[in-house]
Amino acid sequence: MQRLTNLFPVWVLLGSAAAVVYPPAFTWFSGPFIVWGLAVIMLGMGITLTTNDFAQVLRTPRPVFLGVIGQFTIMPLVGWSLARLLALDTPLAVGLILVSCCPGGTASNVVTYIARANLALSLLMTMCSTFGAVLLTPLLTAVLAGTYVDVDAFGLFRSTAQVVLLPVITGVVLNQRLPGLVRLVLPVAPFIAVLAIVLICASIIGQNADTVVAAAPRLLAAVTLLHVFGFGLGWLLARVLRFDERTARTASIEVGMQNSGLGVVLATSNFAHPLTAVPSALSATMHSIIGSFLAALWRRNPR
Repeated sequence: MQRLTNLFPVWVLLGSAAAVVYPPAFTWFSGPFIVWGLAVIMLGMGITLTTNDFAQVLRTPRPVFLGVIGQFTIMPLVGWSLARLLALDTPLAVGLILVSCCPGGTASNVVTYIARANLALSLLMTMCSTFGAVLLTPLLTAVLAGTYVDVDAFGLFRSTAQVVLLPVITGVVLNQRLPGLVRLVLPVAPFIAVLAIVLICASIIGQNADTVVAAAPRLLAAVTLLHVFGFGLGWLLARVLRFDERTARTASIEVGMQNSGLGVVLATSNFAHPLTAVPSALSATMHSIIGSFLAALWRRNPR
């Protein structure tokens, strides 16, 4: 099961390609299915956390907040800048900004594990950025995407709290109260999360297949550059602040990889135009490919 999970970039890429060729294979997974899919992903993250993880943040705050600060400064600014420079159509620009304002995703933990970087630190970074996203994702999206359209910041806050905060807290409680059940579920939880990500992204791409193909050059360039800058600047920030190479690699992965599933749910729940969700769906594919390439490179050159 671990090997299947580690191949998640392949599944996302195959699912997205298949959705362009034959959309009906995935478009059935829409509406409440997407929301519940993200809830399953967030619940899977929650059951990996214990109260000791929260205490660990207080014991080692500097490297943890390195990832969180990089996540909510580098990515939103890069996303907004690329939307402007590449003159994306309004819904695609808003979607790119939205996904750039999302927290790190659980996929970053998988890539960190493959890369032999600091997995414990990656988990703590993801946890903190996820909780921070409840306030920061709506706020940053309202400020940056508000230059294109009116943004309902409170609506984004409500949606983020519902699909992030509640499932994660539920997972933490289950881990504490029902550890036996959690031990049974944990081996398959990562692969279930991968399947949910594939279905979410392929569904959005399938629903907008013609537009995705038509807008492919600029849109793919924007999403690719977003993650290239995220990985690169995340690593650079850590090195400038004199963190060791292993921590820098962990920060690079955490900053460069977004919770694209959250971006899809927030886009479909809070913005009228269906294309707003497309950058998030493409983001999941692109950050998986780049992250996997770096993981393979770094795995061969451990520091």
